[in-house]
Amino acid sequence: MDYKIPTQTKIGHVHLKVADLERALKFYRDILGFEVMQYYGNSAVFISAGGYHHHIGLNTWYSKNSSPPPPHSTGLFHTAILYPTRKDLAIALKRLINSKYPLTGASDHGVSQAIYLDDPDGNGVELYWDRPKEEWPIGEKGELLMVTEPLDMKSLLQLAD
Repeated sequence: MDYKIPTQTKIGHVHLKVADLERALKFYRDILGFEVMQYYGNSAVFISAGGYHHHIGLNTWYSKNSSPPPPHSTGLFHTAILYPTRKDLAIALKRLINSKYPLTGASDHGVSQAIYLDDPDGNGVELYWDRPKEEWPIGEKGELLMVTEPLDMKSLLQLAD
């Protein structure tokens, strides 16, 4: 197995099963700030950042009025949303706090800083900012040294003012 996926490959979008489109939009559109690009009848909506056709599809095709999957089952762990600057991540955190939206965690991974939460349907969401690659922690043998340390929330929030 010598094949490696091309280095320019990116993950383009994710489709999430939700129980209620409007409830999901109150989170993704109204709190996180995604733009609605298109409704697909009354069972799906496509949302994006910056006018892309869609970064996230929300649909009720198999999940209308359903409950979230059990916590200890297979499925998506989380969708990760990469913010372009640390200040943008700080603004997102402040919006969540102002909305009294519950967080499930916050970590400094050395390579990135991340905030964790669940959307209204129990889908995990990671909001994160990557440090510049030249600042990533590297070990003596050149290996990446990712960590999970507490995130300095106070320092991060100071950027949102």
